[in-house]
Amino acid sequence: MSAYRFLASPLELADAPWRPLDRALLRWTLGHGGSPLLARIAAWASFADGEGDTALPLAGAAAGRHGMSWLDEGEIEALRHEPLVGDGRAPSPFVIDGEGRFYLWRNHAHEAAVARLLRERRGAQAQAAVDEALLDELFQGDRSAAVLRQREAVARAAGRRLFVLTGGPGTGKTTTVLRMLLMLQRQAGGPLAIQAGAPTGKAAQRLMQSLRQGKQALAASLDGAWAPLLAAIPDAEALTLHRMLGYDPRRNGFARDGAHPIAADVVVVDEASMVDLAMLHALLAAVRPDATLILVGDADQLTSVAAGSVLMDLVTALEAQQADDIVRLEHSFRAERQLVPINRAVRSGDIDALRQAFDAAGADAHWRAMNDADALRRVLADWCGQLAELPIRPTLPARTQDGDDARAAQAVQALRALARRQLLSALREESFGARALNAWIEQRLKRLWGVPEDRVWYAGRAVLITRNDYAARLYNGDVGLCLAEADGSLRVWFETVDADGHATARSFAPGTLPLHEGGFAITVHKSQGSEYDLAAVLLPPDPDHRILSRQLLYTGLSRARRQVELWASPPAAAAALARPIERVSGLVARLSAAAD
Repeated sequence: MSAYRFLASPLELADAPWRPLDRALLRWTLGHGGSPLLARIAAWASFADGEGDTALPLAGAAAGRHGMSWLDEGEIEALRHEPLVGDGRAPSPFVIDGEGRFYLWRNHAHEAAVARLLRERRGAQAQAAVDEALLDELFQGDRSAAVLRQREAVARAAGRRLFVLTGGPGTGKTTTVLRMLLMLQRQAGGPLAIQAGAPTGKAAQRLMQSLRQGKQALAASLDGAWAPLLAAIPDAEALTLHRMLGYDPRRNGFARDGAHPIAADVVVVDEASMVDLAMLHALLAAVRPDATLILVGDADQLTSVAAGSVLMDLVTALEAQQADDIVRLEHSFRAERQLVPINRAVRSGDIDALRQAFDAAGADAHWRAMNDADALRRVLADWCGQLAELPIRPTLPARTQDGDDARAAQAVQALRALARRQLLSALREESFGARALNAWIEQRLKRLWGVPEDRVWYAGRAVLITRNDYAARLYNGDVGLCLAEADGSLRVWFETVDADGHATARSFAPGTLPLHEGGFAITVHKSQGSEYDLAAVLLPPDPDHRILSRQLLYTGLSRARRQVELWASPPAAAAALARPIERVSGLVARLSAAAD
C-alpha cells in the first residue's frame, strides 16, 4: 500500500465551492513558486472556468464573483509582478490584462486569437451591391414589413467573409439562410462548395431537415435558373462541428486548421449559441480566409456548456457598433403566434408579462404550479396517460425482398408521433431531474401497456444517445424509439435521410447502442436544436437553486411549436427571470477596441 497521499493545504478554504481540479491547481501554483494569494486566485479562476467564465474579474463591478473575496489595488499589482503571471504577450500560466481580468493561459490565448481572426475576417470583406430584382425573385415580390429584415440579411451577406444572423424561434432563420446561400452563389456566377453543420448531432440533423424542407418550398416558387444553385446547398448529411473539423480523439485535436482548411467556399453553423470559445477558435482557424462564414442562432438561448458565450458576445459587440454584418430577425411567421408573447416576456425578464402571456394564450399554454414532489407526481400521472395514447408502439411488418422502406416509413411516423410532446427538465439529477423523471415515467408506462416492470427493453421505449459514435453515425442528443418486429424481436430506430435527401430511419439492436439513457424526459440543454408540438418545462421548486436562469427558461419554453406548459412554482419562475446569465470575458471589449 502506498504511503503517499495528498494533504490539504491550509489555503484551501473550507467553505469555497472549489472542485478537486481547482484545488489541484492551487497546489500546483504553490509548488511552482506562486504566492499563497496567487494560488487562491488560480483556484478561483479554475472554478470560474467551470462555471463558463473565460476570465475572473479582479477589479470593477464584476469582481467578487462566485463568492471570492475582493482584492485591493495593492494585491492586484502584486499579482501582476509574480513570475507565473504575464500580460498576454508571451506564454505564461496566468494572465492579467489591462482591465484587471485574470485568465488561465489557454482561455486568454483562445480569446485573443478569436478577436484577431474575427478582426481579419471582417476587415477583408466589402459588401457587394445586390440587384433588387433578384431579391424580388427570391422573395416572390414580397416587400412587406414582415420580410424586411430577411431581405436586408440576404442583401448584406453578399461580399462578406463573416455574417451573423440571430433571432428567436419561428422568425425564419433557416429560410433566410437558404436565400442568402442562393444569392451568394448568384453573385459568384455559379454553384459554390457549401458545408453546413451544428454543434450537436441532434441540432445538425434538425438543420438538414429544415434545409431540405426549405429547398422543396423554394423550388416550387423559383424559376429554373436557380435550380443548380439550389441543388448545391447540402441537405443530406448532418455534420457536427467535430466532424466538420475532423476531430481526432487520439490527440484531442482537429485535422482541419489553417494549413488544412475546410474545403468549402461557404460554411454555415446553426445553433451557434452552443459554440464555446475554444470551438469558435478552431472553426475560425479552419475556414479559408476567402470563404464566407455564416453564424446562425438565437443569442438569447442558453450559452455553451464549456467556457464562453461567444454568440452573445459577438451579437452584443456588433449591435453596439450598428454593424452591417449582423441582422436580428424579430417577426414570427408561426401560425401559433400566441406563444410569441410568452417568449418575449421571458427575454425581458418580466414576471407580470409572463403571467399575462400565459393567460392570453388560452388552451395552448398552461402554467402548473409545482411546489413539491406530490404535485409533480400528480401532473406526471396525467402526462403519462396522454403519452401512452400516442401511436409509438406499432408492430413493424416483416422484412421483404423489396427492402425495409415500408418498415422505415412506419418507424418515422412513430418517431414523429413521439416528438409531439416532450418533457424538458432544468436538472439532470435530483428528484426533479431528467433521470428520475424517466425512471418514473417508464414504470408508469409499463403498467399502462402491460409490460413487466423488470423488463429493460420494450416496444415504445424512448432513448437518448449521450455519446457520439461516428462509426454508427449516432450522435449525442439523438432520440431513438424501440419498436417490435413481426417476429417479436426488438430494434431501436432513429430518423435519418437517404441518399436522395428523403426522411427514413435506421435500426440497431439494443445491445449495440452507444452510451444512452431514457428519452421521455431530457434536460433543457439537450433540447437545444429541437422543436416539439408540445413542450413541458419543469423547474426545481427551490427559487435559490443555482441552475435557474432566464436563458434556461427561455430555451425550454421556446422549444414549443404549438403548445407549451410550465411546471414551476411562481417563486422559482420569478427567480429564473431575475437571473440572466452574464458570463465574464474580454471578447466584447476586444471586438469593440478593434472597431475603434
